[in-house]
Amino acid sequence: MTERRRLPAVDTNLLYYGDNLDVLRRHLKDESVDLVYLDPPFNSNASYNVLFAEHGAQSAAQINAFEDTWRWDEAAAYDYEQTVEQGGTVADALRAFRTLLGTSDMLAYLSMMAPRLIELQRVLQPTGSIYLHCDPTASHYLKLLMDAVFGPQFFRNEITWKRTGAHSGAKRFGPAHDTVLFYSRGVHYTWNIPYVRYGDANLLKFKHLDADHRRFSDEALTGPGKRSPESASSHPWRGYDPTAAGRHWQPASYAYEKFLELTGLDLAQWPLLERLDKLDEAGLIFWPARANGIPRLKRFLDDQQGAPAQDVWTDIDVINSRAAERLGYPTQKPEALLERIIKASSNEGDIVLDPFCGCGTSVAVAQRLNRRWTGIDITHLAIGLIKHRLVDTYGPNIAGTFRVIGEPTDVDGARELAMTDAFQFQAWALGLVGARVAGSAKKGGDKGIDGRLYFHDGGAAGDTKQIVLSVKAGHLVPAYLRDLRGVIEREEAQLGVLLSFEIPSAGMRAEAASAGFYTSPWGSSHPRLQLLTVDELLEGRQIDYPHFTGGAATFRRAPKVRPPGGEQGALDLVAEEPEPGYGETSDSN
Repeated sequence: MTERRRLPAVDTNLLYYGDNLDVLRRHLKDESVDLVYLDPPFNSNASYNVLFAEHGAQSAAQINAFEDTWRWDEAAAYDYEQTVEQGGTVADALRAFRTLLGTSDMLAYLSMMAPRLIELQRVLQPTGSIYLHCDPTASHYLKLLMDAVFGPQFFRNEITWKRTGAHSGAKRFGPAHDTVLFYSRGVHYTWNIPYVRYGDANLLKFKHLDADHRRFSDEALTGPGKRSPESASSHPWRGYDPTAAGRHWQPASYAYEKFLELTGLDLAQWPLLERLDKLDEAGLIFWPARANGIPRLKRFLDDQQGAPAQDVWTDIDVINSRAAERLGYPTQKPEALLERIIKASSNEGDIVLDPFCGCGTSVAVAQRLNRRWTGIDITHLAIGLIKHRLVDTYGPNIAGTFRVIGEPTDVDGARELAMTDAFQFQAWALGLVGARVAGSAKKGGDKGIDGRLYFHDGGAAGDTKQIVLSVKAGHLVPAYLRDLRGVIEREEAQLGVLLSFEIPSAGMRAEAASAGFYTSPWGSSHPRLQLLTVDELLEGRQIDYPHFTGGAATFRRAPKVRPPGGEQGALDLVAEEPEPGYGETSDSN
């Protein structure tokens, strides 16, 4: 039997900013992860025709509608060529896809996924498993690709998750489900049977009530087939002869477990027929009221874990607008979905990896279930959200239990990020103060607003207050401050904040001071127009605003849970590669 590799203990979890293919290759060791969950970004709402349109054949409107997903371009062609040149079954699969699909956006998506799946197979322990979450638009191709990477013999399930209620489709049945592909790395893999609540049909079986009003079902005390006359299992008991019915006495294992629970004694110490007497004395035998009713075993409802989960999941609801866990992230998955997966295919202390971790649902659930984790995402928006989600949920001490790899840690690093990708710099800077990006990378903001942050300060119930933010990476001019002051008035915001590289001039600071103060309902005063530099942000300075919770309401705050025990220090932001032996730590999501 394949055993799980024992790796050196690592006391921190890791959150990576960067391309997951690069992170996997550079930072994660072979056979270092117990469970992988991934929900790769894919625009399932895009026109099916757009996905299969060959390069150059799309209209401008189609391209615009599909701009945030994968396209066949030079980068996709490079991914395709690099994987095919390595040869093997994955190369064969991609070549077959190209014959079938041409140089379409779907081929670009599969070409992007192929090298990442190869790396994920490499980092999985021999006892590990992988769950790939996708929608029916691409699930059939991804299944073939997973077969090529992991081997079809290691396919375990195609799970159907009913993610939405009934709705009408345009000349088709309403699409209401996602697909989760479950593969193991090897023959022997971690598996803890997940249970679901009994449905109405199962509950009807528990139709009896005992003297304590506990609901129970009745089940056979016998098994099929006759035994030899010499066997005690074929002898009559209290006038009932199992042999006459072609059966023999065989109490279920539940009878032994329940008897031990009630009496503290091992039922197996007595001869078989005496065991039946003992069960009856303990009140575990059901005697039907009808004449000649065969005695049966009582099975109590409150002892049952539920029914074993099948491969169609209809009991986990999508996150609606009133859900307590809803953060406002568009592709957020419910925690119950990740909880089922993580519990089924890992144990406490195991390492969970999510290479497309989005808003961090898998990270949050892994933390709650006492698993170690690694999350990877290519946007600072996601990394910032995950950090705030963990702090919101567990309190500020949680910061000492994880490290962030790949974020700027000084002004030079921040300036390099700004020069490389202005939008990612903007998201990173806003994340330092708990704010959310406004608008999109294409538009560069929303009517002069780069970010928003919401708060509540004890006013009227549900009275949400707003802070608007502007981020400037280049040379500062006084007009920026005047523009922001105008935005505050237009948006009826309580505060405005300008984040910048340059140190504001004395004149700009005087103009900011002239904006006056916002006074909270309990009397605290806060500058209405605030100026913060990148250097001040890196030193830990924050926006001066009133709030009870200690965090922003940018995305909805995650519900708090009891924080884990132990002494925890401050958040350590590092950009270097972790020490050898990192493979100990390792979800949209």
